[in-house]
Amino acid sequence: MKKRVLVTGGLGYVAGRVALLLAARNDIEIVLGSRKLQSSPYWLPAAHVAALDWHSKKSLVSTCDGIDTLVHLAAMNNAECARDPLGAIKVNTLNTARLIEAAKVSGVRRVIYFSTAHVYGPNLVGRIDETTLTKCRQPYAYSHRAAEDIVLAAANDNLTTIVIRLSNGFRAPAHPAVNAWMLLVNDLCRQAVTVKSLSLKSSGLQELDFVTLLDVSKLVSFMLDLPKVEVGDGLFNMGNGKSTRVIDMARLIQKRCATMMGFTPEIHSQQTSDIQKTNNLDYRIDKLLKTGFSLSSNMDEEVDAILQMCHEVFVIRSTNAQTLSHQAS
Repeated sequence: MKKRVLVTGGLGYVAGRVALLLAARNDIEIVLGSRKLQSSPYWLPAAHVAALDWHSKKSLVSTCDGIDTLVHLAAMNNAECARDPLGAIKVNTLNTARLIEAAKVSGVRRVIYFSTAHVYGPNLVGRIDETTLTKCRQPYAYSHRAAEDIVLAAANDNLTTIVIRLSNGFRAPAHPAVNAWMLLVNDLCRQAVTVKSLSLKSSGLQELDFVTLLDVSKLVSFMLDLPKVEVGDGLFNMGNGKSTRVIDMARLIQKRCATMMGFTPEIHSQQTSDIQKTNNLDYRIDKLLKTGFSLSSNMDEEVDAILQMCHEVFVIRSTNAQTLSHQAS
């Protein structure tokens, strides 16, 4: 019998990639939870769709009925949380609490919740592992941090709960309408393709932990089958385990653009500050690796895929639309 896996935030950036990879497994039936979807999306026609009514316990219990594993990714992003701090608490924290209660009533066996590395602070510096003190300074961070406690506290003999503190995930989205083009790597790829230059909002010397969403998706698949005894306290950092300067990521995009598109975009960065010079990051994933999980994807290939999507969405489609407009006039 196939495992039924509910992925909330079904139209989202990370959720879409996770759902696509899980759907490739023969032993899994994907259910996408969404407030917007009415039927299976064109990019994943095999998925079932469940309408989520976050204010109805009966609806949430019904949605969770028959679900083996809940992968919870429905949340407000960083920019949305900054604009609406109260909304961040309602969506990221309270809705998580409602869903966890419904999962317990429905007999869900495992919950995988995606949090963020931002719980460690707005600017990640130095060695960071799961024992590092959290310093939530923004709504995005503290709303997720509160949700973490709710998820982990729900663990019992019948329910295994896992929290993933994700660093900077990147990959081409499952579909171009995903609200993810403001994210650093995606934005730089779009700039490279559309204006043939890369403009950084900083010196680019700060370090970030970039991890591909292919590896993130593989992690979810791995966590579905991880024995309960190996889950431990359920809290895991997820990243690449090796930091990269923003300027070096820009140079990678520049290099791949030259190979893929036949031109080399210029890189423009801001003046260096003393603070930016000292931003060294060591985002540790040792605890995760000890479970047997390993990273396997290629950053070059992931950047290539984003550049290709940007070319198709922002160049080819735009050109075709302009041609049709001229013909109509």
